[in-house]
Amino acid sequence: MSDTSTINSQGQLLTSDGVPLKDSLRKSLRRTKIRSFLLIIVPLLFLLIMFVVPIGTLLTKSVDDTSINTVFPKTFAQYELWEDKSILPSEEMFAAVINDIRITHKMENSEGKNIGKNLLGKAGTRMTYEFSGWRSLLLKTVKEATKVDKKSKEVIKPYVLEAPYKEKMIKRDKRWGKVEFWQSMGAMKDPYTMGYYLNAVDLRYDANKNIIQKNEYLKIYKTIWMRTLQVSLIVTLACLFLAYPVAYLLATLPMRASNLLMICVLMPFWTSLLVRIVAWMIMLQQNGVVNDTLLTILPCFEGALNFPFIGETFIDLCFGEEDRLPMMYNFTGTIIVMTQVLLPFMILPLYSVMKGVPPSYMKAAQNLGATPTWAFIKVYMPQTVPGIGAGCILVFIVAIGYYISPELVGGKDGLMIGNFVAREMQQTLNWGLAAAMGALLLTAVLALYWAYDRLVGLNNLKMG
Repeated sequence: MSDTSTINSQGQLLTSDGVPLKDSLRKSLRRTKIRSFLLIIVPLLFLLIMFVVPIGTLLTKSVDDTSINTVFPKTFAQYELWEDKSILPSEEMFAAVINDIRITHKMENSEGKNIGKNLLGKAGTRMTYEFSGWRSLLLKTVKEATKVDKKSKEVIKPYVLEAPYKEKMIKRDKRWGKVEFWQSMGAMKDPYTMGYYLNAVDLRYDANKNIIQKNEYLKIYKTIWMRTLQVSLIVTLACLFLAYPVAYLLATLPMRASNLLMICVLMPFWTSLLVRIVAWMIMLQQNGVVNDTLLTILPCFEGALNFPFIGETFIDLCFGEEDRLPMMYNFTGTIIVMTQVLLPFMILPLYSVMKGVPPSYMKAAQNLGATPTWAFIKVYMPQTVPGIGAGCILVFIVAIGYYISPELVGGKDGLMIGNFVAREMQQTLNWGLAAAMGALLLTAVLALYWAYDRLVGLNNLKMG
């Protein structure tokens, strides 16, 4: 030690260059941490830019109502002063609507480009989400509140709508005289709202921003949520039932046969998902392969049989043309196609766990007196629980947000929440509701992870 280090007057151990050993070790650890950070900074930035930021931005839209508050600040201020919301508001609120429209209509950005018309259009769309008819009413009023009277010859032409506004607005469109339109503004009066989340579970705000049930004919999302959970659970159980024996064969067969079976399992990954679904559409239709096969192979018996305690009973077991099974554009078709598509995601985690279970355990259990079935249940199956958990959680998470299969083969009875998220984003352009449903899906997935951690433990999660 004397050749490479010394001790200073304070009793500190020094390196060969005279630096305290403690300081040198601290610098070395710091350099190691910096190198480690530099190694992960690129994938970390990629994750943040490509996933975290877009998802976070989308989720903020689920509570954001600032755009309409920018358009109608005076109107919402008057709404707060509106005491009896069972009758039409006062003249001041009608005037506030017109003034907000005129101010917004002239808005420009920093480059001098008019943005007011676009803001009014978006505001009308947002208001229609709360009560049907708002957009057309607002756009009609915008034209009348901002254009000039063509009959006037004056240099400064007056607006078509001038004070007092209440009677004139109701006369031009009777919808201004319906209190329901005004009451619906209560759900939008705050810059940040939980209204989209309420809408996603068939609830809404009333005029005083109390949470109430939506009208019965508007309740659709609770049914869709229950159907989504039901389909995901059935598909997960069906995949487990089908995958367990296949994975067991993969783990116990000789290498040659096991490799051939593994190729069959992996083959769907080498085929386009769209091609597979279209193939199922051809097979499952009423004049498709499945129904034709059932029509060919099922036995036909029609006649009377004499049963003990029951007596003579007429039985018709013929599978005829009129008995063809409807398996397309319904709940059944969704289950069948999703099960086939997601089956490999259950087989592979099970196989990876089963491959690590020594065959000697089963033999030892049988040597100790257990039957093969009892040895399988008590010795082999408990060791495959990590694979079962990994496969189930993987299949369930993929299934709960599935979109393509329900869209193509589900029909109105097989659509899931993912299809409605896509519809809100692509057709109705209600990004707030789509973001709220996406947030609820994310919450459900996180809750599933938490439940799995409590029951099995994430340390036992094995994907391969």
